[in-house]
This record gives sequence, C-alpha cells and structure tokens, in this order.
Amino acid sequence: MQSFIVAIVGAPNVGKSTLFNRLIGKKKAIVDDQPGVTRDRNYESVTWDGKTFSLVDTGGFAWEPQGPTEAGLKEQIEAALAEADLILFVGDGRTGLSPADEQVVRRLRKTSKPVLFVVNKVDNAEIEKGLAEYYRLGGETLYPVSALQGRGIQDLKEALYTHLPEQTPQPEAEERIRLAVIGRPNVGKSSLVNSLLGYERVVVSPEPGTTRDVIDTPFEYRGRHYLLMDTAGLRRKSRIVKPLERYSVLRAIRSLDQCDLAVLLLDAQEGATDQDGRIAGLALEKGRGIIIGVNKWDLIEKEIKDKKAFLEDIRFRLKYLSFAPVLPLSAKTGWGRDKLLNTLHRLYAQYTRRIDTGPLNQALKTILSEHSLPLKGGQRVKIYYGTQVAIKPPTFVFFANYPEGIHFSYERYLANRLRERFGFDLCPVRILFRKREKKK
Repeated sequence: MQSFIVAIVGAPNVGKSTLFNRLIGKKKAIVDDQPGVTRDRNYESVTWDGKTFSLVDTGGFAWEPQGPTEAGLKEQIEAALAEADLILFVGDGRTGLSPADEQVVRRLRKTSKPVLFVVNKVDNAEIEKGLAEYYRLGGETLYPVSALQGRGIQDLKEALYTHLPEQTPQPEAEERIRLAVIGRPNVGKSSLVNSLLGYERVVVSPEPGTTRDVIDTPFEYRGRHYLLMDTAGLRRKSRIVKPLERYSVLRAIRSLDQCDLAVLLLDAQEGATDQDGRIAGLALEKGRGIIIGVNKWDLIEKEIKDKKAFLEDIRFRLKYLSFAPVLPLSAKTGWGRDKLLNTLHRLYAQYTRRIDTGPLNQALKTILSEHSLPLKGGQRVKIYYGTQVAIKPPTFVFFANYPEGIHFSYERYLANRLRERFGFDLCPVRILFRKREKKK
C-alpha cells in the first residue's frame, strides 16, 4: 500500500462511495440509497500526473453503536483516521448541514490532520447558493461537487494533488498472489481474513451478510506477497432477494475472475453442504487453485472420534475437487493459520509451474503405453504429442487424429497421471485436445 493515504469520511448516505468511485475512475465501492452500505475500509491505489496515493472509503459514523456490527464499523473508521495523511470530509448539499456533520468534524479536529471540506450532491448552481452554512465547520474553502455527475471534481482533484508529496520512481513490486476467501454467509470469512492479517482489517459480526464489498488488502508472509480479497457470502439465487445483496454476490463471483487462489471456507459444524459444492464448482470452472478450509474446528474437535474420517467425508462430498487440500482451521484462535499459508505457497508454485515440451512428451509415451485409447469408427484414436500452453492453471494441449473420440474419463486419467508425474497434486490441471493438421 502506498505511504500517502487519503480517507473519505462523513455521515451516512452523503455519497462517500460515489465520490470514491469518481476519484478512482471506476465503480469499485457499492453505491446504494440505503444508509450504511459501506462497512469496511475500501482501498484503491490512485495515480495522478506521476503522484500515487491510496484512497480509502469508509462507512458513515455510528456515534452510538446499537450492536456489534456498528461498533466494528466505528472501529474501522477510527483506524482509517489514524492511518490517513489527508482527510476528505463529505457533506450533503441537498439536505444541508446536519448535527451528524458537526459531530464528524469535531472528531476530525482531534486528529490535527489536514481536511478538505467537500459538499456533495451539488448538482446545479441553485444548490450551491445554499452552502454558506457549511463554513461554520471551520474550513476556509468549500469544494462543492456532484460525484454522480462529475461537477466540481476537477477543482477537488487539483486541491488534493497539492497535498501529495513529491515521489521518486519505485522499483517494480514483486508479483502478488491474488487470494480470494469464498464461501457461504457466516462461515467466518472475515474472521479468517483478520487472522491472516493479524489485525482487525474487516468488520466481524455474527450477523450473516456483514461483508458486502470485495475488500483487497496486501500482506506478506515469509517473503511471499499476497493480495487478500475478502468477499460477501455466496447464497443460492433463490435466496438473493434484495438488489444490494445480489450485487454483493456478483462482486464475489467477479473476485473469482480476478484471483489466482481461493480458500473455500466451510463451517465445521455443518460440514460440506450442497451450496458449498456449488461454490466449489464455480471456482473449479474458472480454473482457480483451491484450498478447502474447515473453519470453527475448535468448536467440534472434542466431539469427533475419527478426525481423519470426518475430513475424508468432506472430501467425498466434494469429490470432483480430489486434488484440493482439506485443512481444519480456527479463524477465531488462529490455529491452522501457518499451515494454510504454507500450503498456499506450495499450491501457487504448482499453479505457475511450466513443463518443457520434451519431458512432457516423454511422459506422454509412458502414459499412453499403460492405458491405450479407444477405437472410433474402427480406427484407433491416437495422441501424437502435447505442449503446455498456459499456467494459472497449468494447461496442456494434446494433438490427436480424432480428438472428439477421447472420452472424458480418459481426459481425467491423463490429468491425474500428469499430476503424479510432474507434482501437480494440489492444483487443477486443464487438458485440451486438438486435431493435428495433416502436413501438405
């Protein structure tokens, strides 16, 4: 994460996330008319004219938390203020100055950090005429904007830019492993994220559906760089009623398009459910390296007589993920954390492994000799040679005379033998068959 951090803060429903999206130039934060949509700190690296900073979107202040979620939300905002170098206070130009705005600013004064006073939803000159009351907050300059329309954004950008320190070019950072934590609601995904990071990065609450955005956080473990993606819980489509939750599910699915590896988190008290199988199938379909994490192990460990059999039952229920490691965890206590990270390290090494064409075809000869291909229309199906064409996951193309005659069971056999021969025991392997063109 960049050293200079700009935090967007304000009362609920003043348009902070819309402003966040406008300043980063894309729709990342969820925007909805419902107050309290943003709960976690949402980071994005931004570069303007050679200067880079991290912009942080925060939830609306809950001054008198009514429950654990609101209390966690307030802690998230306090953490954002503590690490920020510059603060963008955001008010609502339509509703005017509110007691909540004044409470926010009183809190900001305690930070002794520079503040830019932004008044959002100023869609026209008529609204702008009524902003004088905002000067009571103590700011010398107001920045009236319409984050939705883009009005006034350039002036705000120029003011923000003057606060950014001069920066010298940095060497290119090491590639980060993009890791998604996926699973049904309330299985402990956010708790696992916090355990991996070693601090309260995301709000944790017993209320299902607490995490709504995909929250990206870089971290390092034993010299390996990761980008951790916490996602909203995936539910069956029939249970996704509210548009906001539907969008959260789409964001979680999109994270599978962006990640390299995924930890599918299960609840040990419930075992592997049909929905877990659907989620795993989605990750497998997208070719992601998968680890099955069995969370809340500390709650059931004493009750299980045969732990090995218990884990094997989970593997049986998700048998098409036969290559995926199954690891018991306790996100709450941190038990199993190091083993998970070490396994992720091994998995990524396999996920990015390349096999030279020579050794691959030597192995192919042995594999074919041990299990011949079937006949098609009286003709023997032949595989002539193969080559690896991609990583993430390792993908191999084999050229044959009748590729359409190769049954999926032989494809599975070939994939399993390649795993054995080249050490792909933890990751998916993709096999493609192509027809060899005849030489002219």
